[in-house]
Amino acid sequence: MNLHKHFMAKLANFKQERTRLNDIMAKHANVEMKKFIHLDSSVYESGHLPSKTKEMMGLVASLVLRCDDCILYHLDKCLNLGVTTEEIQEILTIGLIVGGSITIPHIRRAMDALDEVTTTDLKTS
Repeated sequence: MNLHKHFMAKLANFKQERTRLNDIMAKHANVEMKKFIHLDSSVYESGHLPSKTKEMMGLVASLVLRCDDCILYHLDKCLNLGVTTEEIQEILTIGLIVGGSITIPHIRRAMDALDEVTTTDLKTS
């Protein structure tokens, strides 16, 4: 199995598990939780800022908060919206500056995922 297929399989498993858990959460969620879940999905829709920009911001926030599930989710969304490898590198750098060195393990995992879906070598400085 090549790396791209490996990542796509990992991403498919992530999405399947996320959907399963979201379904369970929705089944048991109260009104307030359902409102929050709706807000969480609707806030990334295009408005004054395009969805692409909002997903890039979500990726930075997820990195700073050190949530690997969220990082993978927003990385996937960014790639699907046409964010380039170079833009991802800058996004992760902003997360590093804002979040500090504690974000480095999460940057490593994000770059590992990115490396699996790109054929371009990531340049490091």
